[in-house]
This record gives sequence, structure tokens and C-alpha cells, in this order.
Amino acid sequence: MKDTPLSNCERDFLLNAIGEKRRLDGRQTYDYRNIKISFGTDYGCCFVDLGKTKVMAQVSCELITPKENRPNDGIMFFNIELSPMASPAFETGRQSELLVKLNRQLERCLRNSKCIDVESLCVVSGEKVWQIRVDVHLLNHDGNLMDAASIAAIAALSHCRRPDVGILGEDVTVYSPEERDPIPLSIYHMPISVSFAFFQQGTYLLVDPCDREERVMDGLLMIAMNKHREICSIQSSGGIMLLKDQVLRCSKIASVKVSEITELINKALENDKKVRKAGGRCGFAQSMPQERITALKADVSPVEMAGIKENANEIVQRAEAPSQSVPSPVLPAPGTGQVGEGLQTSWGLEEKEEEEEEEEEEEEDVQHVVEEQGRGDVVLISDSDSEEEEVVILNQEALPTKGTLSKQQRAADSKQQRAADSKQQRAADSKQQRAADSKQQRAADSKQQRAADSKQQRAADSKQQRAADSKQQRAADSKPQQKNKKQ
Repeated sequence: MKDTPLSNCERDFLLNAIGEKRRLDGRQTYDYRNIKISFGTDYGCCFVDLGKTKVMAQVSCELITPKENRPNDGIMFFNIELSPMASPAFETGRQSELLVKLNRQLERCLRNSKCIDVESLCVVSGEKVWQIRVDVHLLNHDGNLMDAASIAAIAALSHCRRPDVGILGEDVTVYSPEERDPIPLSIYHMPISVSFAFFQQGTYLLVDPCDREERVMDGLLMIAMNKHREICSIQSSGGIMLLKDQVLRCSKIASVKVSEITELINKALENDKKVRKAGGRCGFAQSMPQERITALKADVSPVEMAGIKENANEIVQRAEAPSQSVPSPVLPAPGTGQVGEGLQTSWGLEEKEEEEEEEEEEEEDVQHVVEEQGRGDVVLISDSDSEEEEVVILNQEALPTKGTLSKQQRAADSKQQRAADSKQQRAADSKQQRAADSKQQRAADSKQQRAADSKQQRAADSKQQRAADSKQQRAADSKPQQKNKKQ
């Protein structure tokens, strides 16, 4: 799987930032990333963090037969493994050009510099010698693999302990750590690689380039040096031509960085020795920070706060109050706003006006298209007897297109929809009006009915009253007549 390439915008941004002497992670030109060194539970296991680049080195030893041309020398073997866990660009079971280059550079840095006494690895001359194997595993790739691998390898070799050996005649006895204390390797010096990246044909120089900076660099210079200012190896890649002054300048910078890294390795070895001697717990689990959930979380870089309060006070003192008063956000407007049921409101007038304007524009467009469609070439017929007869031939270009027909169809559909909505509204209003009229009619009929019933009741009562009065009057009149007859 190929690595994702940088876009042109990212490349230009990186080059412009480097031209302004700025880096993505906030470092200066000659600054290294944070280096953290921790050791495993067993001797010879080292874990190095160089920023987000993580490398683990493991040292192992075994007794083998020496080479014929060097019967008294032990054997040093180095192996680097680039796993897909570190980067999707790395493939298993395949030696890439980068892997071969890293292996050769690590061998030149550690084995060819004779930093380890190989003669002390001899057990029986010509028969038994120790083979020291250094396996470097890349766990995460974020640039500058060679520096991280060299630090992890030399730290693991310094931390390694080989078993003690006893010789009795022709018998060779290898003692376990419980029987005899393991013996450390004899290390003369600590060669450490320092990488320099060049940009714009050597105009700009960066120390410890990250992955993105390595993708846009023009060339790379790797210098392996110890704290005694002795150059162990030097290698240039990328096809860039360097001047003598540039190489000398890089060697001076490398000497300072190597001294700092060597001191850091010695300090880590002393701390591990104290912890093991005191019987404390050691290993990767104890060295990992407990406050952070993820190991790849970026640390917060400090912000320079000096002088901010003084500048703020000066700005506040220099500021003057505005001479003019702030105008009121309320603007008077003609008209009267009414809110409530049954009152006039103008909230929906703007939307209706916009809809009417859109309808007028659509009608104008349709009329314009129809006029253009109606135009054609007029050809008079000479053979005809009528002077007014003419033939109109439409141009093929004047035919309506699909977009015009679609626009006309939308306008017609919109007009039909508005007509249907208006018809429904009128029907609803008419229905409401009929319901109101029916209600009023029923109320009027009920009132008239009650009035008629009341009038009839009064007439009946009056008639009964008159009949009763007439009956009483006749009875009163007939009574004296009967009395006179009796007399």
C-alpha cells in the first residue's frame, strides 16, 4: 500500500513556513523533539520515543563458531524491521530501499566504528564466541527513523547483560542469572546519528525532520558522532550538492546534540540501575504515563505571556470614550401595527408581493419566448393571384427547447395551482357565509315564532276575559228582572 502523497497546497504551505523559519510543531530550526528512553523488564530491551516516532530495540546473544579469518572476535548482527503497524507504506516480507539503507547506516554507525570490544566476546579461540544480535522494531513512523534506531540500539547494547561462562578443560558451562550475575558488554563509546534536512537547494537547514518535512526536502545528511567529537560515519542522500562550510556547520551542530543525547542515555541507565538495585518495579508498564489516555496525544506547548498585561493596560489607558451617543436601534416608520384576532395585519404582505413579482416575471418570460417562437422568415408566393397571401416558414432554431418547455410547464402548473387554491378559498368562504346566514335565519324565525305565539296567547286570554265579563254582566242584569216579576 502506497503512502498518501501531499497535495500541492500542503507542499507550498510547508515550504513557505520553512522559508519563514517556522515549523509545524512549533520547534526552532535546530531543536530536537522530546526524547524519552525506557527499558523493559529483561536486560537488553529498550523503548525510545522521538516525538511520535517510536522504536523498540532488543539485544540477544548466543554461542556460535567464529569465522575462520577471525577466530578470536565475536560477531555483531543488526536487523531492522519495518512493519505495517508503523506506516501503511511498509510491507511485510519485502525489503524496500529504505530498509536496506537503514541497515547499512546502522552497521556503519555501530559495528564499523568499533564501539564494542568484540574480542571480549571470545570464549574459546576458534571454537566458541558470542554472537550479539540487535533487532530494531519500528512501531510508529513520524520521520527521522535513523536517529531513533541508533539511540535505541546503543541504549539497548549498554543495558544488555550476557551470561557468565566457565571453562573447565574442554567443557564450557553457561551459568544462569541466579547462579552468577550477568556480565555487561564492553562499550568504548556511544555513536549516535543526527539527521539534517536541506530545502531549496541547501538554502534552509532543519534538524530532526518529521515525516511531512521529509516528503518535501531536497536532500538528507546523516552524521554519526560520539561525545568526543569523533565522526563515526557520514552519509548524504537526495542528490543535493553540499559545500564544505555546510558540512562543517552540520558537524558542529551534531556534536552539541550528541552530547545532550549521550547524557540522557547515561541518566536513563543510572535510574534503571537504581530501581533494580532497590528491588522496585521496572518495565514498560511502569514507564508509561498514567495521566494520558493515549500515548500519541500531543503535549500542549507553552504560550509566551510576558508583557501582555502591560500592553493591555496601555491600550485601555489610550482608549477614549466615543464623542457621539449611540443611536437608538428603534426606527420610526409610518403606519400602525395591529395584533389580535380580527385586526388588520401586514406580516404576510411582503411574501405576497414577492410571489406576485415572480409570477409577473414568469409571465413576461413566457410571452418573450412565445414572441421569439412566432418569428420566422416570410416568403411571398409570386404565382398566387392574391397579393395578401403569404407563407410563413419557421426557423428550426426558433423551436422551443426542453428548458423553455419545462419553464412554461412550471408556470402553467403554478397558475393552475393558484387558481385551484383560490377556488377552494372561495368555496370555503361561501360555505361559511351560508352557515352564518342559515344561523341568522333560524334565529329570526325563532324570534318571529315566539312573537306570534305570544300574540295568540294574549288574544285568547283577552277573548276568555271578555266572555267571562259578559257572562257576569248578563247574570247581574237578569237577577233584578226576576225580582220584579215576583213582586
